[in-house]
Amino acid sequence: MKESVLVSGGAGYIGSVLVRLLLEKGYRVRVLDKLSFGGVPILDLLNNNDFEFVKGDVRNAGEIRMAMQGMDHVVHLAAIVGDPACAKQPELAREVNLDGSRRMYDIAEELGLKRFVFASTCSNYGKMEDPESFVDEQSQLSPVSLYAETKVAVEEYLLSRPQTNRCKPTSLRFSTVYGLSPRPRFDLTVNEFTKELALGRELVVFGEQFWRPYCHVVDLCRSVLAVLEADPAKVAFDVFNVGDTSENYQKQMIVEEIVKQLPGSRIRYVSKNEDPRDYRVSFGKIQERLGFRISKTVPDGIRQIIQVVQDGFIPNPDAAEYRNS
Repeated sequence: MKESVLVSGGAGYIGSVLVRLLLEKGYRVRVLDKLSFGGVPILDLLNNNDFEFVKGDVRNAGEIRMAMQGMDHVVHLAAIVGDPACAKQPELAREVNLDGSRRMYDIAEELGLKRFVFASTCSNYGKMEDPESFVDEQSQLSPVSLYAETKVAVEEYLLSRPQTNRCKPTSLRFSTVYGLSPRPRFDLTVNEFTKELALGRELVVFGEQFWRPYCHVVDLCRSVLAVLEADPAKVAFDVFNVGDTSENYQKQMIVEEIVKQLPGSRIRYVSKNEDPRDYRVSFGKIQERLGFRISKTVPDGIRQIIQVVQDGFIPNPDAAEYRNS
């Protein structure tokens, strides 16, 4: 009997990659999504007998219950994603990201599902106290945006559930994502910078000195699979950073990687001395505990975006549909 996974937000940028990976690995997959950005990224999957779709909202307990019936595990991706989108609709962000996430877990526990994988973020670290150091899962969390505040609150909620609960939660703090997906996005740093320069434009960069970790969308999805397939004792009621320690970059370093592939690019740096987020992250825990290693690096992602833009895979990469805000 195949194991079954419910993926909330499965039609999104990360979800549409994850769903395909789960199907390839032999899982039955059901997606719960309200299709805010449409369903084209998963349209072809409706032909797959191991795939199901339920249109619904994580704010609606009845729709969640219906979607969870007969499922073994939940991967909870559905959210108002990113600082700009949350700042634009703060009340909705709290309802979806905080209340909806708690509701998802509570119903999964009530129905006796086994695992609950929660997509959190390295943005939870905010700003490093020591700019020469690396933060890890034991470091203080200093969220500086509503988006990160909601993620921290959900992590705390999951960690505070009784260890005797049947549904075992794991939180994954994703690095800043990039790369190709059936639902393309060009409002992400690596993708956006590469797109601009691949189109021959001048790139204006604000605050080139601030640090962030980056991870390809395929590898973020592989980390979810690693958790689902791990011994529960290794991952239950725990938190993992997802990425690779060597993939911490300043914006200027990303630009330099793009210029290696697009020599002659025009870049203008605008000094910005105060960015509320500035953090370098260590990923030793997920490597040691789960043997997780990334399969793609930032230069690989840059190469993909250059090809997609220059070869005309996407006729108008500036279109609003390729942005979350």
